Amino acid sequence: MKKILFTVLIASVGVGAYAQKADGSTKSLLAAEKAFATSAVKDGTKEAFAKFAAPDALAFRPNPVNARKYYESQPDMKNIDWSADFARVSRSGDLGFTSGTFVVDDTNKAYGHYLTVWRKNKNGNWEFILDLGADTNKPLKKLATSFVEPKDHYAPKLATEKDLKVSREIINTTEKTLNTTLKSYGPSAFAGFLNKDARLLFPGTEAIVGKENITAFNNRMIDKINLKTTAFDKALGADFAYTYGLATIDYKTDLRETFHYIFVWERQADGNWNIMSQIFTLAER
Repeated sequence: MKKILFTVLIASVGVGAYAQKADGSTKSLLAAEKAFATSAVKDGTKEAFAKFAAPDALAFRPNPVNARKYYESQPDMKNIDWSADFARVSRSGDLGFTSGTFVVDDTNKAYGHYLTVWRKNKNGNWEFILDLGADTNKPLKKLATSFVEPKDHYAPKLATEKDLKVSREIINTTEKTLNTTLKSYGPSAFAGFLNKDARLLFPGTEAIVGKENITAFNNRMIDKINLKTTAFDKALGADFAYTYGLATIDYKTDLRETFHYIFVWERQADGNWNIMSQIFTLAER
């Protein structure tokens, strides 16, 4: 698969530039992402990433690098276009997720998906902490947008770092359970860990929406998959979380490839956690 080393954080909701205040709404997150996009076109990617990336933000180009330092050393790009089709914000307002498609209008146009993890910083603004993209062919159809506001607003009492660590560990344990199940039952095991309307963003394919469609894709393409979690975190509202790491995939065509991945998790009514969005991009050895 051809690798594209540049992806962008983007959205299609029109608001004033630099409106990045986090007020607990999905609308505010889309506003922040639109402000980022406006800055990228107007000021160039160097300045835009300096403004909107957290100091510890990681961008996968394709391997993880500090986003600010990476773009300081890269030429500015302005020939980009984008569209967000997915966005969620935790009920605690501290964590959010966006994804969609991008196009780089160069000599040869390049297309792809992206998934971005955002957090509210100490100044009350949105900043991105993870950005991963996957190259694709030109999309044949446009996905319906899914921008959902939090069901309520829940601000939990301050907990000790020990309590927070225990709370976050639930996500790590869940992914370990998923990986153990994958080893036992193969890629069909994902079905037990997916939301009904989950989204899969995989290199070389259009976005795959729906548990049944993702399961069919996995069973058709993948023989074995192994996950190695690098890091994880959970919103204070305990409704959303993310993990990222390395996935080794053995295809049914006797080919093995290694990918970086990000999974976005959602807590279910029964207390279990399911994946609502996942993205993979080829790792560089």
